[in-house]
Amino acid sequence: MKNKLFIGSVLLGSIVFPNIALAVPTEEILEQIDNYQPSQNQVTSVSQLRDVSPTDWAFEALRSLVENYGCIVGYPDRTFRGNRALSRYEFAAGLNACMQQMERLIASSQSVMREDIEKLKRLMAEFETELATLGARVDNLEGRIAFLEDHQFSTTTKLSGEVVIGLASIFNGQKDGGRRNIEQVPVLGSRTRIELSTSFTGQDLLYTRLATGNFPDFSVPAQTQQASLAFSQPDDNDVSIEVLNYNFPISENITLWLEGAGGAFDDFTNTLSILDGDGGSGALSSFGTRNLVYYQGEGTGLGIEGKLGQFGWSLGYLATDGNNPERGNGLFNGAYGILGQIGYYPNDKFGIAFAYGQGYNTFGIGENTRSFADIVADSPIDTSHNTYAVTMSWQLSEKFVLGAWGGYSNVRTLNSFSDGNVNISRGSSDSWYWAATLGFPDLFKEGSLGGIIVGMQPWQTNSTIRNNGVKLDKDDTSFHIEAFYEYAITDNIKITPGVIVVTNPANDSRNDPLVIGALRTTFTF
Repeated sequence: MKNKLFIGSVLLGSIVFPNIALAVPTEEILEQIDNYQPSQNQVTSVSQLRDVSPTDWAFEALRSLVENYGCIVGYPDRTFRGNRALSRYEFAAGLNACMQQMERLIASSQSVMREDIEKLKRLMAEFETELATLGARVDNLEGRIAFLEDHQFSTTTKLSGEVVIGLASIFNGQKDGGRRNIEQVPVLGSRTRIELSTSFTGQDLLYTRLATGNFPDFSVPAQTQQASLAFSQPDDNDVSIEVLNYNFPISENITLWLEGAGGAFDDFTNTLSILDGDGGSGALSSFGTRNLVYYQGEGTGLGIEGKLGQFGWSLGYLATDGNNPERGNGLFNGAYGILGQIGYYPNDKFGIAFAYGQGYNTFGIGENTRSFADIVADSPIDTSHNTYAVTMSWQLSEKFVLGAWGGYSNVRTLNSFSDGNVNISRGSSDSWYWAATLGFPDLFKEGSLGGIIVGMQPWQTNSTIRNNGVKLDKDDTSFHIEAFYEYAITDNIKITPGVIVVTNPANDSRNDPLVIGALRTTFTF
């Protein structure tokens, strides 16, 4: 990638002129001029340049130019780099910048030294050809900008999109206590997202996501959420507004989120996972994408996030059927989830966060387990949950990131249920889960990503819930092992082969291991 251009400076006589690049071929210099965007870090005092001292022979000339004309911006690291060579086109660009600054001063009736004007005239005559070329390029650039402004999608909205095409199959696995094999049928499906990002003030953001797709959810044939892939979109190609939210700052360090539709806790909560690409990139499985606590709630509601020094925090409330006016639904009378998190982020390489989730009929985690799913989740029983979780990410080197998360959840049945041979009592159930992740950014090629996930799917360790007077069984442990390699063909096309293995699927040792292979191709635009 080309470096952004920043105005430096060169010395000729007693006048210093900005330069924009190293001495390189003419066409590249002209291309840089086309792409040039001025820096905002204007130097107002020569003392701001770290590599210039009062003992330098050009110090007085520099100080005079900065104070009188303000032609120097400097490089982003606040250096002058006065010993660098430059081409005639670079010099012409710098000369043009000072010429324009002097014109502004004269137009505003401010004084300009006559000797500087004379020197400027001589230099303009000597560099007439280069200045003419520069002027033509600037005119062409201004014409292209005007064209884009007249033909852009919107003055306030940016359009982007993502298309995922997935080829996948379950290659092995059993269900129903080993009595039946899971269907092993290869599938080819897709997920498409169109995103509209609108800003009215430059600080706020109205986010709208339209989505459609036909990639199936493998949890249906496997009869366990442990088989769910992160890019599943079983919508039968129907298009809908999947997400609609609006966020804006209410103070310097606090942002408020209004979730109108499809809200999720990870919208305003830092998940601290390099593998979290929301299905389009990163981990292939839902389990490997992020800590499961972030899945315990979705819908409409309110979120708030903020910073305090090296600490970050967030708090949110989401109602599953917040737009449903029927009894037992709505914003406050139906299923909901609450999540609060506080994180410590001393630098951009390390972070650790602690989260607490509470909710009504949004448990989710325990539905992976055999006894809870078979007995409770499919019955008309209301539940409440309390989940405690921790997540960590540590970039040990440029190409290696260590991650980990885990959690404990307690769910309670709020009513009993009786239907023929099923008689479920009120009680509580405890579940644990954890994962360790290895991320390898830029593996073999810039923009690529390798990942390994090893963890334990939610495991019920204790339960006082009874069915026909018998307590629910303690679950068998199900380990999750996943490996993938996301190869960047271009900046906008990535292909990801990977494999997922889950031992004792549905936390039942009678079931043979679940094996899923997937090949995901992602297009972004």
